[in-house]
Amino acid sequence: MPFVRHLIRLSDQFSKFLMILAAVWAMGLSVLIVADIIGNNVYGGAIPGVREIVISSIVMIVYLQLGYAIRSHSMLRADTLLLAMPAMMRRIVLAAGYALGAVFFLMILSGTISPAVHAWTTSEFWGEGALRVPVWPTRFMIILGSALAIVNYVVAALIDVFGLDEGGQARADADGMPANH
Repeated sequence: MPFVRHLIRLSDQFSKFLMILAAVWAMGLSVLIVADIIGNNVYGGAIPGVREIVISSIVMIVYLQLGYAIRSHSMLRADTLLLAMPAMMRRIVLAAGYALGAVFFLMILSGTISPAVHAWTTSEFWGEGALRVPVWPTRFMIILGSALAIVNYVVAALIDVFGLDEGGQARADADGMPANH
């Protein structure tokens, strides 16, 4: 299954890259906020546009980290209940959860495409006054994060439900489930 192995590896590498990018972005945002506070309290003048930058950046940071959260099983999940279930029931519950997650982000993805294109073609901006932030980067980040979330739910289903290992090969456990469950 070279395609599956390649999909898993590509998904993991891209998810980790976006997570690191989000962490660096959040760190930079923290520095900007601290500089704004110091500027406002010490020098009597805040940095213009920090509010607008923070508001749009938070959404982008969340969607940058989404793929990694899914692949690292950090999304909401009740492992205690899963461990108490027989292997077949566990697979059914995991399959349903992964399918619902994929459908949820497919709905977000499909609902964001038109507004993203509109924001791009009309040069839509958010904010008034000192700094106007373009809307299209945030909308396209939602599309990217949602698409990666869908792929990662499929990858998680291949690994957890269909019993493949991280290399895309069939795994044979005593109960057919990954060791981390």
